[in-house]
Amino acid sequence: MDAAGIFDWLKGNGEIVIGILSAIVALGSALVARGETAKQRKLQTERLRQSIDAASLDWGGAAIDTLARCAIFARTRHLHANDAAFVAARTNMLIQLSTLVDRGRMFFPNLDASGKSAEKEGAYRGKRPPILDTLMFTYHEIEALNREGGLPSEESGAYIDDCRRLLVSELQAHLDPRRLDEIVERYDDQSQENRKKAIDKAASLRARLLERRPNTSLDRSFASNTTPERPQ
Repeated sequence: MDAAGIFDWLKGNGEIVIGILSAIVALGSALVARGETAKQRKLQTERLRQSIDAASLDWGGAAIDTLARCAIFARTRHLHANDAAFVAARTNMLIQLSTLVDRGRMFFPNLDASGKSAEKEGAYRGKRPPILDTLMFTYHEIEALNREGGLPSEESGAYIDDCRRLLVSELQAHLDPRRLDEIVERYDDQSQENRKKAIDKAASLRARLLERRPNTSLDRSFASNTTPERPQ
């Protein structure tokens, strides 16, 4: 069919041509809309995750702070003025730890909830995750403390420090900061020159600390070398 024939055919079948073109346009629009919908869904999912991560980070910050205070409390328990002051401080620590465990259940549900402790309330069925174990173990350690006597203060403090390190590791795995760095192009995009300066500065500070405090063990938590003001 020559060009004239094609033109005549198109003139005689205009409705068909329009229908075909409309279908093509509709298909293209549907594909574009589907792609945009997928992008929006992914963006909404990421925003939801970031919102949950922000709440988790707030909880984690409170948990880290509480465990640090518990370690200091264990190391300085003999400095309390009397038994009443010690019991009051210990009770306050236990309340903080207990509430942190239950608040943490909002982000870290029990493991294997369907196969254990079916008679318990839903949030308490199954096995407690390690990140919440650290708080419960510290709770029992603090609960067993006396103002004087029992296990050495340093041993209790070191045990709580180990619990805190596990909590930090589990929290970091939950938040996945490297993934966030990829999204916001924050720390990982720091220039190599700036990063090297920071590493060199840290090395200089380390050397100065060891020069000033030669008996310092840098493998220990900073909390173990810190003494708070004596409670009033």
